[in-house]
Formats: sequence, C-alpha cells, structure tokens
Amino acid sequence: MKLLMHTCCAPCSVYCIDSLRKEEIEPTVYWYNPNIHPYTEYKARRDTLKQYTQSINVQAIFEEEYGLREFCKNVINDLSNRCQNYCYKVRLEQTAKYAKENGFDTITTTLLVSPYQNHEVLKQQGEEIANKYGLQFLYRDFRVGFREGQIKARELGLYMQKYCGCVFSEEDRYQKQIKKDLKVD
Repeated sequence: MKLLMHTCCAPCSVYCIDSLRKEEIEPTVYWYNPNIHPYTEYKARRDTLKQYTQSINVQAIFEEEYGLREFCKNVINDLSNRCQNYCYKVRLEQTAKYAKENGFDTITTTLLVSPYQNHEVLKQQGEEIANKYGLQFLYRDFRVGFREGQIKARELGLYMQKYCGCVFSEEDRYQKQIKKDLKVD
C-alpha cells in the first residue's frame, strides 16, 4: 500500500501516524488546507507540521494554496453545511488527484481523528472520491486516540490550535461568549 494521508495539522496527525506505523503502514503526509484562516493560523499549522514530520522522519508534501476568497465564495450561501459541502470535499478531492498523479494507491485523512468532525460524511465522501480516481480509501476510526494524540502533541510542544480552521469555526468557538455579551448590552 502506498498511502497519501491528507493532514490538517500536526496535533491531529500524531495519533494517526503512530497508529498506522503500528500496522506497518508508512503514510506520506499531504498538506492541502485552503480553508484555514487567517493566514497567520494557516502558516502556524503548516510550519508546525513541517517541523513535526521532519522530527519523526515522515515524508511530507505541502501544496500551498491559501484560499480565503475561493473558500468564502463556496461557503457563504450555506455556512451551516460548509464542512461537508466544501471543506471535506475540496481537500479530499485534491488529495485524490495528487495521489493518482503521483503513484499512490490509497488515501486517508487525519480529519478522522477528530470527535468534532462528521465522521460518517467523511467516510462516505472519502470512499466516493477515492473510487472516482481508482484509489482505495483507508478508513480508520482514529477518534479512539484523539486524547492520546493531543496529550503527546502537548508534550512535544506542538502548536495547538483552538478551532477547526475556518473563520466561521473560530466564530463558533465564541458563540456562548457572544450571546452572553449581547445580553449585557
């Protein structure tokens, strides 16, 4: 198996890489995340992943596309469903394209480690997109190792983001505080 693993950030990759290596599967990390905003956040996540993959000797490929305008054009009319209708699809699609063009036969994603993502939609879209390109989708429910991976990431001193990635997930993170502040005014 030649596995290309879409990777959203270093902390989410920790458990996924460890788990795959225990199965004697060596992933190639693939960074493609045009939905992460603002640019300072995009850069912090990308640079941390570069450092982490180098430190553990994992091959990594970085597709640079800071796509704020394209992201906004594609999610503005349906913000509530932005993850499944845009963010998952655009990243899995690009991963599959790269995999097909570069001799990989299997794809997966570190998004499968997060208890905050829609796991069933990720699995379905991953399988459909992989099939479209004549690839396999390696499905693993990495969520069982989410906390373990987060603990290890903290121990390693990795940059730990506070939200999923897009500006709207940053807003979601503050919803309780926003509502509380609006009641005070």
